[in-house]
Amino acid sequence: MASDTAAGAPKTAPAAPKSRRSVTGTRATVAALFLLPALVLLGALVVYPIGYSVIRSFYDQSGDGFAGLDNYRALFTDDGIRTALKNNVVWVVFAPTVATALGLVFAVLTERVRWGTAFKLVVFMPMAISMLAAGIIFRLVYDQDPDKGVANAVWVGVHDTFAQSSAFPKAHPGRESPLEPADGGAFVTKGTVSAGDAVTLPLVGVAPDLMPNDAEPAAAPKPEGDRITGTTWQDFTRGKGVGTLNTVDASELGYAGMRIEAVKGGEVVETATAAADGSFSFSSKAEGARLRLPASNFAEPYNGLNWLGPSLVTPAIIGSYIWMWAGFAMVLIAAGLAGMPRELLEAARVDGANEWQVFRRVTVPLLAPVLAVVTVTLMINVLKVFDLVFIIAPGSSQDDANVLALELYRQGFSADQPGIASAIAVFLLLLVIPVMWFNVRRLRREVRR
Repeated sequence: MASDTAAGAPKTAPAAPKSRRSVTGTRATVAALFLLPALVLLGALVVYPIGYSVIRSFYDQSGDGFAGLDNYRALFTDDGIRTALKNNVVWVVFAPTVATALGLVFAVLTERVRWGTAFKLVVFMPMAISMLAAGIIFRLVYDQDPDKGVANAVWVGVHDTFAQSSAFPKAHPGRESPLEPADGGAFVTKGTVSAGDAVTLPLVGVAPDLMPNDAEPAAAPKPEGDRITGTTWQDFTRGKGVGTLNTVDASELGYAGMRIEAVKGGEVVETATAAADGSFSFSSKAEGARLRLPASNFAEPYNGLNWLGPSLVTPAIIGSYIWMWAGFAMVLIAAGLAGMPRELLEAARVDGANEWQVFRRVTVPLLAPVLAVVTVTLMINVLKVFDLVFIIAPGSSQDDANVLALELYRQGFSADQPGIASAIAVFLLLLVIPVMWFNVRRLRREVRR
């Protein structure tokens, strides 16, 4: 009976297989649903701003009048934008090249020392600092005052090692002085000197506590036969009514190291240097000459370079960028070195190549893909540099250090020229796209390998 029922029951037809098109459609729908949030964000944060900037770049300041290509024409006619464009070229040429070269040198050298890891950590550490903080740091580093700016402190220390500054930069003749000003900041006696004269050359203007440490109490000059003697000293005594004008007093100090020249007919016939007590003397050759204190005695102390002045501000800011990004280049290049076949290096050494030849003919060519990626990545980065220039460059030099990203900010927010700002943004995008395309293409080529 059961067999009869089974035999009489209708057979169920097998389900028809789903078509390939429907399966593909389902997968595409699922993929689209997963990608939808990302696509919405991409459109809202990237596509829409780019499209709006392109449209806005063709309108005038108010946004109502169509300006055509006027905003783009301003990119090549406005002096400020042209300076920014020129500086961007300098940035693109030098900053990535120097940062990559330093990264390569650091990566290669640290492979040969035991403390290489610690060195890499120190070099890479600036990457953990924001551009804002780095800008503030280097604004202090480049301070003009050597007591504050590290760069000028080092520079002044090196300079003063070879060319000591004058100890009397503020010294000058006082009232009723026998000296009068001469050309170039020097001082000269009003009359000529003769053999047997005892000449006094008093000066004022140097605070007693700023006198040289080796200065001794001034000695009044005494005649010496056919020689011309004299004293140059600080004609100042603390306390009201103490001391006699233009006369050496017991508490007054000599100008130790002061240089004196005997000038006759416009030529220096003899020179002398004051002793610790300010005394000096000339031979009879100085007969009929006038005594001159040359301007070198009163040279202002060397305060180093004006790092943030118009001529050095761009190289100085590029230096701060290299300080930050050389570690990034070093880490990527070190990763490339780790994957390099060592047998090729050993083979080159066995063939008689020295270390420089191995580096130049083997290491660098094998690292060429990594070096290209690092350089191109840094080029994209410097095209958009803004923070360092905005923070480090003072107001007086910001026009000279201007770059396109900073000019975009200034046109959009300070000059209230949104049309020109949008044109700069589009121009920057056009500059970045070829570099990004080159980088992506090279990365895909590496993946295929």
